[in-house]
Amino acid sequence: MLLQRGEVLGYDFDRSIVEFTMVDQSNVILCAISTAAVDDLERRRDVKPDQRVDQFMRLREVIEERASRKFFEEHAQANRPVLLRSNDFAR
Repeated sequence: MLLQRGEVLGYDFDRSIVEFTMVDQSNVILCAISTAAVDDLERRRDVKPDQRVDQFMRLREVIEERASRKFFEEHAQANRPVLLRSNDFAR
């Protein structure tokens, strides 16, 4: 069973992450992906801070699928965030 899509919370400039949520039954799971990971996925390095949410939206399906797999692979708990980094998408 995969997590369900939640909300896009936005780009955190100070932490260089895009935050979003996923839902496991009735539990909301806080998730984030580093900008380095999103850049690696898109093979771009020229994305400006105000374009980060749009970049996330272009790659949302891939990102959310990996967040869901990571959540279950690591037996994550609903009270712990799922943070995706570049190595989570290593081929």
